[in-house]
Amino acid sequence: MAVVSSAEESPCKPGFDSDLIFKVNKKHLKRSTRLGKVGFTDCTDRTRFLFSTDDSCFVLTTEGVLTVKRAVDLHDGQLDFFVHSWDSHGNKMTVPVMVLQHGHHHVSRDADNGLRRMKRDWVIPPINIPENSNGPFPYKMVQKILYSITGPGATEDPVGLFTIEKDTGDLYVHQRLDREKQAHYTLLAHADSAGSSKAEDPMEIIINVIDMNDNKPIFEQTSYAAKVAESSPKGTTVIQVKATDADEPGNDNSEIRYTILSQEPNLPSDSMFAINSFNGAIMVEGVGLDRKYTLKIQAADIEGEGLSGRTTVVLKVTDSNNNPPVFTASTGSVDENAVGVLVFKLSVTDKDEPNSPAWNAKFKIIRGDPDNLFSIETGTYKQEGIIKTAKGLDFEKSRTHTLEVIAENDVPFAIPLTTSTATVVVTVKDVNEPPIFKEKEMTVQKPEDVPVDCVIIKSEAEDPDLARENAIKYKIIDDPDNWLTVDEDSGLVKVKSLMDRESPNVKENKYTALLGAYDNDPVPATGTGTLVIILEDVNDNPPFIEERNITVCKDASAPVLLTVTDRDGPLHSAPYNVMDKSRDIFRSKVFFSVFAETKVELVLKSSVLSGTYQVILRVSDTDGLEQNCTIQAKVCNCVDAPLRNSWGVKEQTIRGVVGGILLLSISSEQQWFISISALSRHRRAPPHSPFMPLHVYSTSQISPFSNGTHLFHKDLNKEKFRNAFFSFMFFFHHQQNATKTC
Repeated sequence: MAVVSSAEESPCKPGFDSDLIFKVNKKHLKRSTRLGKVGFTDCTDRTRFLFSTDDSCFVLTTEGVLTVKRAVDLHDGQLDFFVHSWDSHGNKMTVPVMVLQHGHHHVSRDADNGLRRMKRDWVIPPINIPENSNGPFPYKMVQKILYSITGPGATEDPVGLFTIEKDTGDLYVHQRLDREKQAHYTLLAHADSAGSSKAEDPMEIIINVIDMNDNKPIFEQTSYAAKVAESSPKGTTVIQVKATDADEPGNDNSEIRYTILSQEPNLPSDSMFAINSFNGAIMVEGVGLDRKYTLKIQAADIEGEGLSGRTTVVLKVTDSNNNPPVFTASTGSVDENAVGVLVFKLSVTDKDEPNSPAWNAKFKIIRGDPDNLFSIETGTYKQEGIIKTAKGLDFEKSRTHTLEVIAENDVPFAIPLTTSTATVVVTVKDVNEPPIFKEKEMTVQKPEDVPVDCVIIKSEAEDPDLARENAIKYKIIDDPDNWLTVDEDSGLVKVKSLMDRESPNVKENKYTALLGAYDNDPVPATGTGTLVIILEDVNDNPPFIEERNITVCKDASAPVLLTVTDRDGPLHSAPYNVMDKSRDIFRSKVFFSVFAETKVELVLKSSVLSGTYQVILRVSDTDGLEQNCTIQAKVCNCVDAPLRNSWGVKEQTIRGVVGGILLLSISSEQQWFISISALSRHRRAPPHSPFMPLHVYSTSQISPFSNGTHLFHKDLNKEKFRNAFFSFMFFFHHQQNATKTC
């Protein structure tokens, strides 16, 4: 494939000055490094030309200045490439360029070494001739080759634009070409032997029409009109103009740049507007726009240096609310830690109509308050902004706060306006702050029998008022059982008196005291910290019998139930051991009821006479800690008291037998309660009726004991119910004695 560039013949031979060698000091070339200038002339007055290279790491300006476009390394100390340009007739000129590092030898490289692309050409086949030929001489060895072309521009429209000399193969163009109409032509070249068939297959010829800067930029409109608000801030885009260039896209011939040639009037300055040179956007540049402006705009190709076109832009300045609220002076102060207190009242003035939405001001803090320490609201007088503290300020963290506040109106501005801002400097006043415990809640675990003067914990507090350098002292604020003491200087908390886990002030094994830390400021301040002591149980309480006085009927065989209690925890309490030290009066046995209380059963011996006796029971816990419990027992002859639901022996026997039979028929999956009632089968029985029906009900709502004639228990399975039944029977044996009186 051959590529031919058309050009008109010129008596002058334009071209490059010579082969170019640019020497550099470094192997690595940085971006924008200037290497030198390429000399080129087309024998006209032009000083700017379009250049191109076959190495994308380099670029040339229209003046011929060669610079590095992308960073590149000279691996062998040199780099070779070609630079191209075109004369005024479109003829392409090429020159080899070498970038050579100092200290390296110049190695010549030409097309045979691969730098210059080889073009395809017709090939002459081998010519055969026999030896010892007798002529006649001269003997014609090869037939004459005739050349021709076909395709658009030769044998197709536009016919005759290109021709080829049939004998020499010279290709001609017969009129001026226009790239904007057609950028390239593709022809087929034929080579035929005279008087015979063609000698070679047709060869494709591509003719590229080189773009010349023959089209100036043209604006889309001959004139433009727009409006701009008089209070528009700098940088506001007003309008965008646009021009196009018919030359080839992507090169300098179509690279357009915009400029403002003139501004009328030149008030208040001659630079009230600016234009983006790349996209034609016209923006406000100055302050104080007034009336109407006329701008003359130019668009020029070759990046603003070539052909140009012009247009006019008329800008009408519109009136707007150009009287935003204006602040007066603004400083204030406030005590640290104060919340919701007034810091400062900001005042503004506004030239709009008073008491109108355009006059009423509203305020906003836009900078200087990242932690939202302040709030601002509009006062009753609508030109007033009230700044308050939303959180406590810390003098030690920041002694001043600089706030930036803006004021706007209740209704938006009709056009963009520069809002008025004020800077408010808030000074924080130092006040004495209480010391702060390092741990707000201090928790320690100690045995309850910790000895007196033993250290519980060292409490530590810090004074946030670093500038005051106050000394810190400690004290006990609340110690419910008066067990503790604290050293006022060191903060050591010690045991003052023995502690007791079984104290009513110990909840869930935790004893809580309140410590105080105060400074020695003229106006002292006190901070508090909570001390929680988890008391480990120690077996320091022997079990005891709750009942100290009992009454027993001499003729009753029912046992007396006594309750055993231990104030220690479960690890140091049950199971208990009870020894009867007075066996001449009672027989005793430990019995566990359904309510998990430990009971001691006392049965009166039949030979005991009426009177008052001392019964001594020795009770010990699981660890063997024991004590003697003395009970005053009154034994007497009893008579029936007029109590409803009093039972006789027969009643007890009947109810026991019936209850036992019913108990065996109960399913373990059911829940029950027993109700003992003084009712007969059909009506209420008399108080001393020997028959008292026993009713068994299924229920899921079970209550505790009610009145001594009902046994209720919650969620009883078969085994629990059996235990409850026996406790129930013991209860009514005891009830019999309770309904007797001496």
